[in-house]
Amino acid sequence: PVQLSDRELISRPVIERNVLLVCPGFFAYNGLWKGFSVSDLLKEAGIKPEATTVSFSGSSGFRKKTKRYPLEEVLNDSIFIAYGVNGQQLPQRHGFPMRLVAEDHKGRRWIKYLNRVKVID
Repeated sequence: PVQLSDRELISRPVIERNVLLVCPGFFAYNGLWKGFSVSDLLKEAGIKPEATTVSFSGSSGFRKKTKRYPLEEVLNDSIFIAYGVNGQQLPQRHGFPMRLVAEDHKGRRWIKYLNRVKVID
């Protein structure tokens, strides 16, 4: 287990990508998301050879949400953690202080208020 503060996380090497957030039937939001690599973080923490999946969890009050992604997809950096969007600190409505950005996935697969990342065998 590794625990890092928000300050330690935002001091990591930066990823900035233009990614479209689509919540079907509600909205589409194209943003320049700023954050850091989950792949690099996991490699530094040490991934066991039997690892297959990464679980991301967040909560907002009584609503908790967890989504899982194949380790291979996480390691290719199409999934990263953001703390900013369009040159600003991530706003509350977008999941301040951290949110999972999952390129090529609909918004229901992104996680707001991210507070836990867990590698599963």
